Amino acid sequence: MNTDTSGPPVEGRTGPRAGLFRVHPHGTASRGSRVFGIVLGVGIAAFGVFALALSPADSGRQASENEMGQLVRIMYVHVPVAIACYLAFLVTAAGSAMYLWKKTAGWDLLAAASAEVGVVFTALTLATGSIWGKIAWGTWWEWDARLTSTLLLLVLYLGYLAVRRTILDPVVRAQRAAIVGLIAFVNVQIVHYSVDWWRSLHQGPTLSRFNPTIDGLKLFTLLFGMVVVQALYVWLMMHRFRLQYAEAQLESKGLDVALAERRAEAAADATTNADVEAPATLVGARKGTS
Repeated sequence: MNTDTSGPPVEGRTGPRAGLFRVHPHGTASRGSRVFGIVLGVGIAAFGVFALALSPADSGRQASENEMGQLVRIMYVHVPVAIACYLAFLVTAAGSAMYLWKKTAGWDLLAAASAEVGVVFTALTLATGSIWGKIAWGTWWEWDARLTSTLLLLVLYLGYLAVRRTILDPVVRAQRAAIVGLIAFVNVQIVHYSVDWWRSLHQGPTLSRFNPTIDGLKLFTLLFGMVVVQALYVWLMMHRFRLQYAEAQLESKGLDVALAERRAEAAADATTNADVEAPATLVGARKGTS
């Protein structure tokens, strides 16, 4: 990585590089990412089959009382995307901390890319949770500790992205965004432990270390969904990171071009002034000799 914080990372020996991922010169895809995408697509399709068809519906007493039945399948999406948003913001916090320590532009780009993907997963978490709540609680929204803190999490990271859009200087932008990214991550801990710290309508952890509340094919489907969704996060973040790098290059080159144009204009003005002053000096010299 380039240690100059005023611009994007430098190019590597075999092509442009930034951080952990190689940047393809003709787009955000590479041979490895295409293969990864194909495998991921197959995994998503298989997960859909397990979640929608093979895994049994919830037939417990609570399910029959709440008429949830097939709707329990939304758990297979809700839980993995919630974990993915935790992971995304953890990477943002780590990238922010590394930027403040190393002052390397690549860490800032990594933090930004992960935050953007994390915001999407947080919105999905709220959406799927609201669908669940409509059936389980009879309402789309409650100012519950878990729901409210998750909404606050979304607002905080939207603010993080806003900071990145409103500051033009890349160094100042990276520094302030890193501070916001670290502060916002505190709320991830609040979201996670909110059901333990306060009385909450939200159920406790579906998976615990020694005593998961589900088993059999349901447990396998949920774990499989976690793997697939985390892989989806990596794939999305990888492409967004490469796009961030390309945008940083464009921003840096645009500034270089603007500075070169200003220097060229200044040089042209200096040449013009010299050409004008030279005849005047010559005329003055002739008058003096006469």
